[in-house]
Amino acid sequence: MAGKAGHFVTDHASLLKACADGDKSALQQLMLAEGGRMLGVARRMLRRADLAEDALQESLVLIWRKAHQFDETRGSAKGWVYAILRNRCLTMLRREDREVPVSPGTLGEVLDDTTHQTILDEAFERLGTTSDLRQCLQSLEPGTRRAILSSYVLGYSHGEIAGHLGAPLGSVKSWVRRGLLKLRECLS
Repeated sequence: MAGKAGHFVTDHASLLKACADGDKSALQQLMLAEGGRMLGVARRMLRRADLAEDALQESLVLIWRKAHQFDETRGSAKGWVYAILRNRCLTMLRREDREVPVSPGTLGEVLDDTTHQTILDEAFERLGTTSDLRQCLQSLEPGTRRAILSSYVLGYSHGEIAGHLGAPLGSVKSWVRRGLLKLRECLS
């Protein structure tokens, strides 16, 4: 619909209703109409481009999943969309406040190989004995399992994993790639 000076006016309420009905193109239209502004709001709130992009993506997923909850008698659709973005950003800021930044050199000192292995073992043990994920992880070679757990539990890069395992970087990358493929296959 055309608005002032021929500018296109987005009917946010109709797009949210279409999202609730499963119309993926409606979410795409909403992203095209508001994505740039939403990213700008997220950048101002989070002061980090990478977090802002994550917030935008997570917000769009939430909008898609919760579109059926929108009630135009309680407020505007555009306001609802930005409330979701704002709440996601605030959640991310709270999470950032709880994280204590540690330099990579210090992290290496804090997590020696014994501590590293203990953390991975504890994470693995927290999975229930009947858990599908645990059973699939057990089916992997020990080095592959340790590489995947190091990546997902400790957030290590391939290079950091290679350093801890004393293995070539290329080997670690292929272990993780093949291991994830096996996990996907096992869990499906």
